[in-house]
Amino acid sequence: MSVGIGDDAAVAEVLRGHQLLLTTDLSIAGVHFFPSFHPPRTVGHRALARSLSDIAAMGGVPRFALVSLVVSRSTTRAWVSAFFAGLTSLARRFNVKVVGGDTALVHGGSVVDVVVVGEIPRGGAVLRSGARPGDWIFVSGRLGLSALGLRLLKTRGVSPSRGPASRALRAHLYPEPRCALGLFLSKNRLASALIDVSDGLSTDLSHLCEASGVGARLRADRVPGPGPVPTGSDRRSRAAGRTSFEKPDDLFDLALHGGEDYELLFTVPEAKASRIPRQYRGIPLHHIGKITSSGKMVLIGRNGVERTLKPGGYDHFRNG
Repeated sequence: MSVGIGDDAAVAEVLRGHQLLLTTDLSIAGVHFFPSFHPPRTVGHRALARSLSDIAAMGGVPRFALVSLVVSRSTTRAWVSAFFAGLTSLARRFNVKVVGGDTALVHGGSVVDVVVVGEIPRGGAVLRSGARPGDWIFVSGRLGLSALGLRLLKTRGVSPSRGPASRALRAHLYPEPRCALGLFLSKNRLASALIDVSDGLSTDLSHLCEASGVGARLRADRVPGPGPVPTGSDRRSRAAGRTSFEKPDDLFDLALHGGEDYELLFTVPEAKASRIPRQYRGIPLHHIGKITSSGKMVLIGRNGVERTLKPGGYDHFRNG
């Protein structure tokens, strides 16, 4: 870094033989976070994690961040301090330098815009458009945890620090971008196509299939769901107005359509599939299906019955 915060613009060095990766993500109060139950530290963490995950989905290394924060005039200095504490803590862990940004006060709701600049060896970026018929489909981690965590947050009174709900709550409040995994896949030229699961498995897989001009067959019994969760059936839970999430169909829907997991969804040529480990740095990698030439997405149920899988995750225009 030649010049950081304090001048009109930052000045950064670009490594020879590398290309820049540029991404930006908005976080809007009432859409991406809710001040009533999202602590400000988690808002900062999540805002940066969204953009870091985009760099991971290209197989690159994040290096710099620009943060613009628009806050309501009713926002306290303590909120702003906690927001930046969460964001900069995550930035330090990923060796990302926050090199600038902007702030503003408005009468409306708060908005965050995070720009992340990453780098990758020239020609090394893994695109959504590289999947080919016969490729195996993999996904990292567990899906639906963040959506489950959001539902639990909305019930109020659920502590993120104890009990079986803690994993889902942490997945939602403090998502972990899979930058190391993305780098592993690109550096070893294993993935033919790559995308992060931000809008839900069904929706993000449809984005990958559309970009590649292919279809997909998924096996329901291989899609990794959230795992054990609270039943919500005891008297105390009912009194608190909590919803029961233990139904298998409900959990499977969260795995298919729940967003903000920030896991990596990737395809691998069959000849290279044996080189994908069962785990990478403790993160399980699941083979969940295969790319086809049909142009359609098909889900094979646990009973062997096939049905068309339609995108059911988040869509800004449909859900807005």
